[in-house]
Amino acid sequence: MNREDFPILEQQIHGRRLVYLDNAATSQKPKVVIDAINYAYTHFNANVHRGVHHLSQVSTEHHEHARQTVAEFINARSANDIVFTKGTTDSINLLAFCLSETFEPGDEIIVSAMEHHSNIVPWQMACERRQLKLRVIPLCEDLTLDIEKLPSLINEKTKLISIAHASNVLGIENRIEQVIQIAHRHGILVAVDAAQSIAHSRIDVQKLDCDFLAFSGHKLYGPTGIGVLYGKEKLLDKLPPYQGGGEMIQHVSFQGTTFNSLPYKFEAGTPDFIGSYGLEKALEYVKGIGIDKIAQHESELTARVEQLLSEDIAGIKIYAAGQPKRGAVSVNVFKGDGSLIHPFDIGVLLDHQGVEVRTGHHCAQPMMEIMGVPGTIRISVGLYNDETDIDVLVEAMKKSVAMLV
Repeated sequence: MNREDFPILEQQIHGRRLVYLDNAATSQKPKVVIDAINYAYTHFNANVHRGVHHLSQVSTEHHEHARQTVAEFINARSANDIVFTKGTTDSINLLAFCLSETFEPGDEIIVSAMEHHSNIVPWQMACERRQLKLRVIPLCEDLTLDIEKLPSLINEKTKLISIAHASNVLGIENRIEQVIQIAHRHGILVAVDAAQSIAHSRIDVQKLDCDFLAFSGHKLYGPTGIGVLYGKEKLLDKLPPYQGGGEMIQHVSFQGTTFNSLPYKFEAGTPDFIGSYGLEKALEYVKGIGIDKIAQHESELTARVEQLLSEDIAGIKIYAAGQPKRGAVSVNVFKGDGSLIHPFDIGVLLDHQGVEVRTGHHCAQPMMEIMGVPGTIRISVGLYNDETDIDVLVEAMKKSVAMLV
């Protein structure tokens, strides 16, 4: 599907056709996005919001139009709900700092055992700084979220649940709607880490009724260095600023400072107006194909990965096998004596055959501890992957494992 739109895929790796299956780490960029970045730098490179001159006005128009495009992509009520950040990690750090400032010592935050470090560490830091408590939703034996345990973790001190929409390790999607319903019955806010779902499924923040949601542009075929924090306007308006400087102020004096309106209150300094323009073009590209069509295509590919690997590779373990996946499949291979073939070794051999996958703990070390392994081989697909890529992967895996057993 549209492989020819991605110039990087034309190259060879070690003399082999490039099979890029590391999309959960970052996606490749279509030519329309690459061209947009070049166009922005050569046609309207000027700081936004500050200048009366033509270039500044044009740059501002593009930047704010991109904000509106993001709002429409996730069906936010208003562009004021959209804060531009550096990425998901930056978004969650912003939220963790600002929101925790409104909590009292002894208040509690809930995350899940499958979270990326970016949705664990910022909350741990907030807990230490504000004397809060962090609770963890456990996993079931099949590695899905044990939602039945969630009510027992909630009490009058619980202020927030911050949870991944989809696991970056397993690709499985959490029952986020149910989590939000449970939370809101108790007056608890919900923040959603959508980094691993935004490129693979339709997200409607109004339908979900989540209070906050974060994602990165670079996993959605957009530029690196640009991300989004969505928040309900009434909630964002109550939060203190994250950083101080230009843009986020209304008036500054040595007697005191007043802050800008939303969303600029959270966007200190020169924003990435080039990145926002590139992100807008990426969203338009995805919308042109259709997110539902992309989701169906990727679902078929991940099912093919599981089927062929389970048929052709002795000793393979597919984690959360048979469950619907949002673009990613994690596996390991064990020898006949039960010992693990290290994922890194297989990853190196795959690379020499032109197949790019991710190996390691995927910034989810607590998850690895639960699974009892140091890491996995993660195969993650994008809209430009096809059945040929999967067939090449499987043959490369067979050769790699044969060399290591």
